[in-house]
Amino acid sequence: MTDRPQLILGSGSPRRLDLLAQIGVVPDAILPPDIDESVRPAELPRDYVKRIAAQKVAAVTATDDAIVLCADTTVALGRRIMGKPANEDEARAFLALLSGRRHKVITAVTLRRNGRVTARDVQTVVMMKRLSDAETDGYIASGDWRGKAGGYAIQGPAGAFIPWINGSFTAVVGLPLAETATLLTAAGYHMNGGPA
Repeated sequence: MTDRPQLILGSGSPRRLDLLAQIGVVPDAILPPDIDESVRPAELPRDYVKRIAAQKVAAVTATDDAIVLCADTTVALGRRIMGKPANEDEARAFLALLSGRRHKVITAVTLRRNGRVTARDVQTVVMMKRLSDAETDGYIASGDWRGKAGGYAIQGPAGAFIPWINGSFTAVVGLPLAETATLLTAAGYHMNGGPA
């Protein structure tokens, strides 16, 4: 038995939970914070995700010795931030904008322990093939776009729309595992039962 600190995941995302499980990390508690995720006027995508991840980690109540882990992901087309679509029409509009174009997926990860906050952000370039009307219609009908930044999820049926990426696949899904493991280790979390 190790004397690991308590780990709190400040996210309700099942994808982030699954990703942590891939590296043998199981949070002791899941406490998704309730914060305003509105974009500020003229805010750039990278600044936005870093700010939201920091606000999330600040909003989670925990003992000082616990590690609080939060993340935020957005899709950016140039300076435009494409969050989670509100409805089918917005999801369809997002897919039309992304179709046949490169875009960035940016994920920020923030940890807090003993009052110390550390953070990393990862940008991945993603290419989406040109979508036919039938492909768009089928994907919208699947409902897989719901709750997904940019209106798609690379780990689901929309993976067929992505011929290549340059960067971190796990960051596109919602949590860059290499960077997250580094932050956890630095915070004193023993990865895979070994020494930190």
